[in-house]
Amino acid sequence: MAYRYQTRVQALLDEVFDAEQPNIDAAIEMIAAANLEKRSVFVFGASHAGILTEELYYRAGGMMTINPIFAREFMLDRSPVTFTSQMERLEGYGAVIGRFVPFRAGDVLILHSVSGRNPVIIDLALHARSLGVQIIALTNVTYSASTTSRHSTGRRLFEVADVVIDNHGDVGDAAVQVEGVAQAVGPTSTVVGAAVLNTIVVEVVQRLVDAGVANPPIFFSANLDGGDELNRSLIAEYRDAIHYEF
Repeated sequence: MAYRYQTRVQALLDEVFDAEQPNIDAAIEMIAAANLEKRSVFVFGASHAGILTEELYYRAGGMMTINPIFAREFMLDRSPVTFTSQMERLEGYGAVIGRFVPFRAGDVLILHSVSGRNPVIIDLALHARSLGVQIIALTNVTYSASTTSRHSTGRRLFEVADVVIDNHGDVGDAAVQVEGVAQAVGPTSTVVGAAVLNTIVVEVVQRLVDAGVANPPIFFSANLDGGDELNRSLIAEYRDAIHYEF
């Protein structure tokens, strides 16, 4: 039996990897080059978009040189949770967050926002770009283009990024219409976004190996014998590109 959500996600994945291949390839090359130059990669998303920040951070098979940007005001354990939505709309706060991130020219910042309209994501992108950081946006271009920006510049995320990867989801993100229910159910941005970003990680590692990197900065499982020791040696090797504590 093929469930409706399963069918929609499978179709979306095929669509995204077909239509977005040039943009995914551009992101792969950008992140691979940053690693070869010992630059850093950062990732940020607010509220549910931040789930992908956690996906890329500190896990077996993940890249050590991807640094999360966390802000307490946007985490889903914040109470009341509606506070996160208010903070997303507070213009100027994204630049404040950015001032505490050790960005350097040539670094890469991955920004995930489905609507791409809220000030926090625009402010962080503009602040990072002013420092010479390259921006990769994971967003829904159709959805975003159908909305007005909440930022004073009138710009949305897809308009301030160097590389834009469209998740091709439905406007509003939820993908399945249930008869008798006005609101669609089953958001797709997390599963599609995770597939895209993990694909990028895998291909970046391949590029590093092809370039002669003997020990790519990939976490070994800490639950396997010898994993902690292997991780410590890699962390020491790539310490200049890692900005979180152990």
